[in-house]
Amino acid sequence: MIPLLRNLFLKDLGLKLFSLLLAILIYCTISFVAIKNEVPSLPSLAMATDVRTFYNLPVLVVSSAADVRRFKVLPETVAVTVQGDPKTLAALDSNDIRAQVDLTGIESATDMRKRIQVSTPAGVTHIGVVPAEARVVFPKNP
Repeated sequence: MIPLLRNLFLKDLGLKLFSLLLAILIYCTISFVAIKNEVPSLPSLAMATDVRTFYNLPVLVVSSAADVRRFKVLPETVAVTVQGDPKTLAALDSNDIRAQVDLTGIESATDMRKRIQVSTPAGVTHIGVVPAEARVVFPKNP
């Protein structure tokens, strides 16, 4: 009986230790990945969010103070879709959301397209703006 037990534990001891080390390494790797990519806790999943779209928001032109030219932006209004807490969105007014085109640092151009940037209050996430770009028309020099 003793030779059988000795044979069971000591025979191919190197392979058995290698297998144990490999199993520990696999376990640690899977545990590390599971912790790193942890699924959000239940309370954060239960937070309700709502989506709301604001139509006919004016597109504001941002330029340097020294620039006195008059720019025209087409389209003049856009639709902005935002997401957030239902209470926050219910209290949100169209004046709280700004759609703007930044023209600082632009000297001249004949026909230019610029991305419309949207700024929202804290707790509200901007999802999309339609259209996403605006055409900027510069005044003609006399």
